[in-house]
Amino acid sequence: MSERRQHDRHQTGLTVEVFDRHSGRSLGRLADLSSEGFMLCGVDVPNVDSVWACRLVPQPPLDGIGEIQLGADCLWSRGGSDGQLGWAGFHIIDIAEDQAEVLERLLSLLAEARENR
Repeated sequence: MSERRQHDRHQTGLTVEVFDRHSGRSLGRLADLSSEGFMLCGVDVPNVDSVWACRLVPQPPLDGIGEIQLGADCLWSRGGSDGQLGWAGFHIIDIAEDQAEVLERLLSLLAEARENR
């Protein structure tokens, strides 16, 4: 299978919860992240082709990053079975300039953490 990603994805190595901004519902936790998208795992992952207004919230806040707000389209989804977690992949479709700067700062911190392991 050919790789279609244009940007490196970084495994988080920390807990980043993803919430729906409108309902406050937890969508899951980040498994990896790039400037273009992310993958999450959770009990009740969103359906494919659904669009979400998300809050990415590091637990605890990391280097002053309390949350990142963005819009994302669920490109694929695999529900868990028999008590297993499901997985979903998202493409970031809407992010304000200030939030994009915070996302880039988070990605830099993740890259530094990976290099220091």
